[in-house]
Amino acid sequence: MSEQRRTRLRLEISREAARLFWEQGVAATGGDQIAEAVGLSTRTIWRHFRSKESCAEPIVMQGVITLLSVLRSWPRQRSLEDHLAAELAALRHEKPPVDTADEVLAMKMIRLADTEPALRTAWLMACDQTERELRAIIADRLERPAGDPEVRMHAAAAAAVVRVLEEHIGAAILDGADITEFTDVTAVSRRFAQAIRTATGGLVGDPVA
Repeated sequence: MSEQRRTRLRLEISREAARLFWEQGVAATGGDQIAEAVGLSTRTIWRHFRSKESCAEPIVMQGVITLLSVLRSWPRQRSLEDHLAAELAALRHEKPPVDTADEVLAMKMIRLADTEPALRTAWLMACDQTERELRAIIADRLERPAGDPEVRMHAAAAAAVVRVLEEHIGAAILDGADITEFTDVTAVSRRFAQAIRTATGGLVGDPVA
């Protein structure tokens, strides 16, 4: 099986596992049910995942994967606000569009993670990946090694901002709050950028020469 096909299959399994976890709870969901929902054997499920809870990992990662793809393309001469606003707006017209259904499922798993330690592990793994990616991005902008302690601290602070805001936005949407502020790309971009700038003492967010 090619890596691309394996990735697609893992995400398909993850979607069904997340749907079952949300509808009936983690404890009430077994590997056999997940396998049946996907149309695979239980043995195949365990070939791709170490436990039923770990099936949530690919879909949980969808919660940050769009933001990470945008941050990777952040040019040095552009502020974070301007870059986020432009790229997030462009994603709305992308073909194919970003899968919002996956992002909603990710929000649901992040919400369940509050009471399910095994799912919390999946979310924290996604946050760790965010921090690692931010380390490379920040190192480039500060022209320092990725292993530099200050770079690592700034990456950790920026990743914490992403985690807190993703949790806050997801909770608000799932609770049926007014989501107008979350559909305003400029406002959301400004919120993320200003929080990252504050968390890093103003060193991350501005254009660099």
